[in-house]
Amino acid sequence: MTNVVLSSFPPLSNKHAKILIIGSMPGGESLRLQQYYAHPRNAFWYIITQLLGSDDDIHYEQKIALLKKKNIAIWDVLMSCEREGSLDTAIRNDSIVINDFAEFYATHPQIKTLYFNGAKAEQEYKKRVIPTLAPHLQSMPSYRLPSSSPAMARLTKEEKLKHWSIILEPLTS
Repeated sequence: MTNVVLSSFPPLSNKHAKILIIGSMPGGESLRLQQYYAHPRNAFWYIITQLLGSDDDIHYEQKIALLKKKNIAIWDVLMSCEREGSLDTAIRNDSIVINDFAEFYATHPQIKTLYFNGAKAEQEYKKRVIPTLAPHLQSMPSYRLPSSSPAMARLTKEEKLKHWSIILEPLTS
């Protein structure tokens, strides 16, 4: 089988965003539905709605509005890549094209903290994005969170929720 060239989504954000949650590349179900974290077993929306005190069965548009209201931005490191299936381990490294984070930060100057949704997002950001950024952006505080993906089955969604609660700290300051 041949790998398919995939393209990610634009960032979800508002100009007042304080934190950025960074994934690697949308999975197959997300790409099919054109929605971030669309796989029904992905814990992302469960985590976010629980942390922000909302019902987790709200519509996608309501979830996006909730993120924006709370000044949370989400985006992916990769703009495009070749991958068969949905797993990060299937991404062809020589096919990776990163998103333009320098431009994103120029239009979102309030962002002061980064949270990586899993190891691949952190790895690719540190390897490919940081060298392209101005020095003051290279040292932005960042934290790797357990992946919300169902492929990260070592933790329950409730355990992931506990780890992810750290994202609330910069939102209250």
